[in-house]
Amino acid sequence: MIVVRRPGPEYLVVLRSPERGGYWNLVAGGVEPGETPAEAAARELAEETGLEASVVPLGLDLSYEGPRGRVRLDAFLAEAPAGWEPVLDAEHVDYRWCSADEAVSLLHYPEPRAAVAAAAGRTEARR
Repeated sequence: MIVVRRPGPEYLVVLRSPERGGYWNLVAGGVEPGETPAEAAARELAEETGLEASVVPLGLDLSYEGPRGRVRLDAFLAEAPAGWEPVLDAEHVDYRWCSADEAVSLLHYPEPRAAVAAAAGRTEARR
């Protein structure tokens, strides 16, 4: 998952299409064969928003229990330039720029909330 921040600071949250659950999330996606997590994050960022930027690991230990067992999540930070707006792919139907607090309150899952809180420089209790 990628926390996208632009000057303000503002944090990008994206609304997944109804076919993909219809919830607010961060830019995210899977690692393809031969990719590192950072390469996958940069690729997903470009595919889902049009932003080509470096990604920096947030150094979080995040995971959740999926249908096939424990799923590990890598979290990254990408900086967007002032005034930049995303061009969403078909996976998403809307986006918002928010303060860290607003983003945390909108995000559906605890792992993205923790990533935004870490990017904002604070610890967020997982709720």
